[in-house]
Amino acid sequence: MTWLILSTVLFLGGSIIIYWLHNQYHLDIAVEPAPPPSNAPLISVCIPARNEERNIRACVEAALAQDYPNLEVIVLDDRSTDSTHEILRRLAAQNDSLHVISGSDLPAGWAGKPHALFQASAVARGEWLCFMDADTFLTHDALSSCHAKAIETQADMFTIMTFQILGSFWERTVMPLVMTALSVGFSPRKVNDPNRRDAIANGQFILIKRSVYDAIGGHQSVKNSIVEDKAISEQVKWNGHRLVVADGMRVAKTRMYTSLPEMWEGWTKNIYLGLRDQTGLLWLGVFGAFLAVMASLFLPLWPLLGLLWYSTGGGWMAASVVVEALVLWGYLIFMRVKVNSNMGIPAWYALTTPLGAAVFGAMMFTSAWKVVSRKGVTWKGRVYEVN
Repeated sequence: MTWLILSTVLFLGGSIIIYWLHNQYHLDIAVEPAPPPSNAPLISVCIPARNEERNIRACVEAALAQDYPNLEVIVLDDRSTDSTHEILRRLAAQNDSLHVISGSDLPAGWAGKPHALFQASAVARGEWLCFMDADTFLTHDALSSCHAKAIETQADMFTIMTFQILGSFWERTVMPLVMTALSVGFSPRKVNDPNRRDAIANGQFILIKRSVYDAIGGHQSVKNSIVEDKAISEQVKWNGHRLVVADGMRVAKTRMYTSLPEMWEGWTKNIYLGLRDQTGLLWLGVFGAFLAVMASLFLPLWPLLGLLWYSTGGGWMAASVVVEALVLWGYLIFMRVKVNSNMGIPAWYALTTPLGAAVFGAMMFTSAWKVVSRKGVTWKGRVYEVN
């Protein structure tokens, strides 16, 4: 009876947790395709690029192909050591709207991306600034559509969640779980509520009024932050300006990583930076990592243990444990299939949830250890340590 009661408690608790985890992501504002405006203010698209030879051509060509009638594209080559600069040089020779800038050495006290965007914004002439990552690719009407939605929502800073391109096995196994975890940590509804302090932005695409950008001190105000998108969104919202996060999956796509090593480096960096400044969040992250690893190990064993008990004379109580385990498994798989469908991933990847949870938990443990041990992280050849 003790084992049946324990199984029932786990079943009820697990059902509640699964429901809660999968009902935090409410993007009530969505970008719909819109025609170019008749009276279009100049938009300056600013793209930082450090060793981006894999993506930079497609990213820049998509930015230049916008139907928005009044834009300039500025790419800051941030001391790249691959063929990024040569690709940009050829593109600039073919299009007068593209301005390529060679970045200066990184000054003391600055993180790489804020410094790159600081340099790009210094030469930008637009009434609106659009900050984009080099691994983000726009549809031809993305700028027109996002500008229209920003005006409609009266946004001073407008950011979108882009569609994530997931090609490899590990991307499809781990990334959906990471995105679910992010939705728990940063609720779009709370971010869009001007009465709350919750603030987040997606650095893959940010549209901000130049006047507001200058008023908050630009990227100089967040110069030492690697997670500069979140930091600058806080500056915007906490200074009384309107921050809006929207669903932009119809107008922009991003390919963040293509392999497990890239994903490991990128997400351990992001998680590390999220944990390093908040002790409470650090221990919450450790607890979350523990739950993820335990779930990845226990969930597959639960029905097997019930079957083993049934085979040794457990009777109806053992059968009940098996049923509870299988029902919870079915509920989890159902919810993961829905997530995967929205992300364009084959339904069967829901079965890799325990494996993905184990990897995600390991990334969180690693990030927490780097904070506690003050080892810091390496990102694109630069080392960032705990202050």
